[in-house]
Amino acid sequence: MNTAAGTVRHFLKDTDLSPAEQAEVLDLAVRMKAAPYSVQPLAADGSARKTVAVIFDKTSTRTRVSFATGVSDLGGTPLVINPGEAQIGHKESVEDTAKVLERMVAAIVWRTGAHQGLVDMAANSRVPVVNALCDDYHPCQLLADLLTVKEHKGTLAGLSMAYLGDAANNMANSYLLAGVTAGMHVRVAGPEGYLPSPEVVAEAEDVAVKTGGSVLVTIDPAAALEGADVVTTDTWVSMGQEAEKAERMTLFRDYSVDAEAMATAAPDAVFLHCLPAYRGYEVAAEVIDGPQSVVWDEAENRLHAQKALLAWVLHYSGQAVVEGLPAVP
Repeated sequence: MNTAAGTVRHFLKDTDLSPAEQAEVLDLAVRMKAAPYSVQPLAADGSARKTVAVIFDKTSTRTRVSFATGVSDLGGTPLVINPGEAQIGHKESVEDTAKVLERMVAAIVWRTGAHQGLVDMAANSRVPVVNALCDDYHPCQLLADLLTVKEHKGTLAGLSMAYLGDAANNMANSYLLAGVTAGMHVRVAGPEGYLPSPEVVAEAEDVAVKTGGSVLVTIDPAAALEGADVVTTDTWVSMGQEAEKAERMTLFRDYSVDAEAMATAAPDAVFLHCLPAYRGYEVAAEVIDGPQSVVWDEAENRLHAQKALLAWVLHYSGQAVVEGLPAVP
């Protein structure tokens, strides 16, 4: 295993992949979805570690199932550590945990809170660290979303994508960053006080200049929706926000994705939702269960996109060789 300093590729936020690298991961995902067991960098050949630590500080359905299944499909063994089963950050520092895990596993996948914890883990690990969700970003979800759009639209660059609702959360941040990395025109709409931070918007705008994408942040849902090729949203009440539920139900009502909202988008627009979804709130049942919804393909694609990502970071970290990817110097 190559553990030389500076060779390890981590995936902590969407822009950790350049536009060309993002495209390479998505192309690999398409190939691996068509032939699920054709790429197995963790298969037992005696040359590298086979176990991947999959750590959860927060409960999960899709993230847990997709990563555990994906690691197995790649020929490895997922070591799933559930909430409360590890001492990271309270009895033992993130830095010390990283130095222990790097000696035992091929990669570290972590679903946590503060993004800084992932940064600290990566800074002290000689194996890849993957962000399976944090308070600021959800980059693995966006790889699945982009894969789904690519399947249904044939391309990504030049498409317009509208996100409605709580635009100050991790999903809105990742839609901005991953979307413009793919050359898309990303429009984010939410009420005042619930919009992306200026830092995230500035980073997205910088990337958009290089890729031909664009960024629109607005309080007007119709402006975001107008002619959009992709429409997406997220729950209005995320974990830890339960006390704000009544206020949020009122605050975000005008940003609900219903039939009228979809009629403002392009006639062939597709609808995405990272799930879990609450019908009658952020999305109408007739939308998420209707013909424009691709949410079940999107959910399945968590598996394929994450398998491709893991294979990609292992390859470029010098821990495996994936045929079809350029040789690592």
